[in-house]
Amino acid sequence: MADTISLYVHIPFCTVKCGYCDFNAYAGSDHLIPAYSQALIKEAQLWRKATENRPVTTVFFGGGTPSLMPVEEMRTVVDGLRSAFDIAADAEFSLEANPNSLDEPYLAGLLGLGFNRLSIGVQSFHDEELKALDREHSASEAGDAFRAARSAGFTNVSIDLMFGLPEQEMSSWQGSIEEALELEPDHISLYALTVEPGTPLARDVARGRTPSPNPDAQADQYEWTEERLEKAAYEHYEISNWAKPGYRCEHNLTYWRCREYLGLGAGAHSYLDGARFAVAALPTKYLELVDESFKSLENGSDTKMRQVVSGESVTPELDMADTLILGLRLIEGVSLPDFHEGFGVDALERFSEELSEPFEFSLVEHVDAHLRLTPKGRLLGNEVFARLLPD
Repeated sequence: MADTISLYVHIPFCTVKCGYCDFNAYAGSDHLIPAYSQALIKEAQLWRKATENRPVTTVFFGGGTPSLMPVEEMRTVVDGLRSAFDIAADAEFSLEANPNSLDEPYLAGLLGLGFNRLSIGVQSFHDEELKALDREHSASEAGDAFRAARSAGFTNVSIDLMFGLPEQEMSSWQGSIEEALELEPDHISLYALTVEPGTPLARDVARGRTPSPNPDAQADQYEWTEERLEKAAYEHYEISNWAKPGYRCEHNLTYWRCREYLGLGAGAHSYLDGARFAVAALPTKYLELVDESFKSLENGSDTKMRQVVSGESVTPELDMADTLILGLRLIEGVSLPDFHEGFGVDALERFSEELSEPFEFSLVEHVDAHLRLTPKGRLLGNEVFARLLPD
């Protein structure tokens, strides 16, 4: 059987860009959606030959806010993807969405196109926190969106929440978790608020307008959540992700297991044929470069991917480091026999120096032929990952 791949489709449009967000997203550019849809179809055709005979097992529409795209535009894109790629009949087909862009007719339309997994960016079930995060929806709208998804027929729905907000009380975070559990989502993603350079939040923190997130409070909230979700019968399978049995996000597992994927759209990243590369981030530039590449393909002059603006070959050293860093995000960790089979070296010997302090401070452990983070290590994962990066 041919090697499978995953497909990521980036939709960079938002109605408002949240102050904490450093994703490649743009507010007020919705007028570009029709042209952007056509560009995605063209870009898919550009990759058709390079990916032929490689079944696509997961498709993920991320953003931005993919749910801003009308159903008919989405239909155009999905039809184009199915024409260009061998998408498996049982592929996991995910879409990220904001609560205020969802209603039952729209969701039913998505189901009709083959989407079978929905990830709703709730972030909080408290209106004052949502306002502070620049979110446009209310807590009640978040619940309504989830129930609309169920009514439309979605049987795989995930909720995203953020913890460790400035001055967030433990009781407030616990309240959001309990609200989420009442809805009985199939999957829950929980992210600590991070101050990313260049964001409005970073500027507010630097100027003293907003306090920095408290790492001790974040750790307390995370540890409480681990216990609470375990009691609620959710599997903790990755540092930031929990799922009911059978509902892990297969697309994201592609990343954590260092499997190959192709990214389409402005700013999308790929790992394909032993190389990592990225597409032009600005939507207008992306449209221009894809059009140039597609015209060249039609004319038979060349097949240069002009929209790809950066990249690097993955050396064996980088491949080994990536395999450990990404694999350690999984609660099960990295299979040491699989690592040895893939690279012909013993991971504990090869990285003995880099792992000496993490072992000494009980951040990692060797259990059942796996190298994995300890509960303490999950709180300090970046300390471990930084040591594993090649010079």
